Amino acid sequence: MILRIGTRGSKLALAQTRMVAGMLRARFPELEFQEVIIKTKGDKILDAPLAKIGDKGLFVKEIDEALISGDVDMAVHSLKDVPTEIPPELDIVAIPEREDVRDALISRGGLTIDELPKGALMGTSSLLRRALLSNYRPDLRFRDLRGNVDTRIRKVRAGEYDAIIVAVAGLKRLGLQGHITQILPAEPFLPAAGQGAMAVVARRDFPGNRYLKILDDPKARNATAAERALLRRMGGGCQAPLGVLTFLNGELMLKGVLLSPDGKRRIYAEGAGRPEEAEAVGERVGDALLGKGGRAILEEVYGKAFI
Repeated sequence: MILRIGTRGSKLALAQTRMVAGMLRARFPELEFQEVIIKTKGDKILDAPLAKIGDKGLFVKEIDEALISGDVDMAVHSLKDVPTEIPPELDIVAIPEREDVRDALISRGGLTIDELPKGALMGTSSLLRRALLSNYRPDLRFRDLRGNVDTRIRKVRAGEYDAIIVAVAGLKRLGLQGHITQILPAEPFLPAAGQGAMAVVARRDFPGNRYLKILDDPKARNATAAERALLRRMGGGCQAPLGVLTFLNGELMLKGVLLSPDGKRRIYAEGAGRPEEAEAVGERVGDALLGKGGRAILEEVYGKAFI
């Protein structure tokens, strides 16, 4: 059986696609895979911050369309790129075991976040990372940064930035973890919802789902279900500077932080429940954030009333 995998052409997307294909091939030697490179809107527009060009499905919409039309059979995404609402024809069939959820600092001179000089220039296109760093170090300056991970690293080495922030998971999957100056602690630098997780997506009626489901990891599934439910309660997009952190030790605990874009306001809430109640836990934490002043922040971010 040949499975056509829709994927972006970035080095990280291809690495993740090949990881999943390798895991499936190890279990089902009869499977063969064909990569189908699809350019998404997020790949085409590289000169603008992500939040400025529309925030839902920037890196998955065109691939979803190819799945629905039958041009490809499956896709592998970074889960944090997948909108909280996906087309009804599709399903997140598997969420494999999750990688490290934390962010990494890559700096010139091997300086940590506390050692960077006053006014250091940070590279990131993430509103969440910018808000978290501004809250922790109000003196830092920021410039948007897009492109492949290795390109971002070269820009630091060339002196265009004093430091950049990149997900640890992506660095590990690309074999670039040796460039890490410091792994930022998950508290206070809570990661984005779904960070470190991959999503294997296919049509609900795709016969090959019987193979794909074997990759699903219950812990990753429950943790990210809670995080995505919280994100959905916050409006479901990357415009909201929302950080999350989930713990699974018999009970599921979810921590959430919502910040104003400038990092000056920081609202925190947490909740817990049984793993099978993951979505309900996420919704409760979302309601708590809204009740503590989060609604005002979201209305400022979205420029309209938030219900």
